[in-house]
Amino acid sequence: MAQSTGGATTLPTTGGGRGHEPLPHTGESPGWSKVPQVTALFWGVKVLTTGMGETASDYLGRTLGPIPAGCLGLAGFLLFLVLQFRATRYRPWTYWSAIVMVSVFGTMAADVVHVVAGIPYTVSAVAFTVALAALLAAWYRAEGTLSIHSVRTRRRETFYWATVLATFALGTAVGDLTAGTFHLGYLPSGVLFAALIAGPALSGRFLGLNAVAAFWGAYVLTRPLGASFADWMGVSTARGGLGWGTGPATLALTVPIVLLVGYLAISHKDTPPEQSGARHAV
Repeated sequence: MAQSTGGATTLPTTGGGRGHEPLPHTGESPGWSKVPQVTALFWGVKVLTTGMGETASDYLGRTLGPIPAGCLGLAGFLLFLVLQFRATRYRPWTYWSAIVMVSVFGTMAADVVHVVAGIPYTVSAVAFTVALAALLAAWYRAEGTLSIHSVRTRRRETFYWATVLATFALGTAVGDLTAGTFHLGYLPSGVLFAALIAGPALSGRFLGLNAVAAFWGAYVLTRPLGASFADWMGVSTARGGLGWGTGPATLALTVPIVLLVGYLAISHKDTPPEQSGARHAV
């Protein structure tokens, strides 16, 4: 089960529940963690970025066209991922900017598979599920853990970001599957995923589900949760939405993201505990 220390959720580890795990002898020197502590703010910002990525992707695709938008999304994704890999420790602006671009590009990747290639969401959802399962299996086989608090080497960081990208693509396909293919609509889909995301949390707390498994289960569901509500904000009233448009909806979601990440950068609420002595450099 997850343990709480100072308001942050600490995932259990193979090292007996300590803040991080001993690293295997991979030839790499372990460095600072570049992943934030899992707190309530972590989940709040994560859901906001999933929604913002959905509407931003749609806005760019309709404004610039699919190919220019895709190139722009790929360029932004690669740029911020490089900055994240070059960082020496967790920095809120760098990390969350990378998450935003993964959200935008992950949405584009899922949409290209459906719109351009014509693959049904039922097929792409299954394919992305298999890809995610394969990534997690390869990560666990190579490292012996899937805990995000163990992401302290380049190889583990590579597995982490590949997994994050796969969760965004899968979540996009699943959200569009329920809203469109299953004709639930965006708001009912959002409510459905809000109910489903309580499953991993409650199972971890009351049924003894491994906290790492609970984390990744909830992490996958944040994508269709945020995207469903974001689509509901952006689509027309004729389609069951609020009719804001994708541009205004993107702006409405960007503002709280900026404010919350700014707060995290100043307060260090999600800074890994071993970096507390170096907060002035974050």
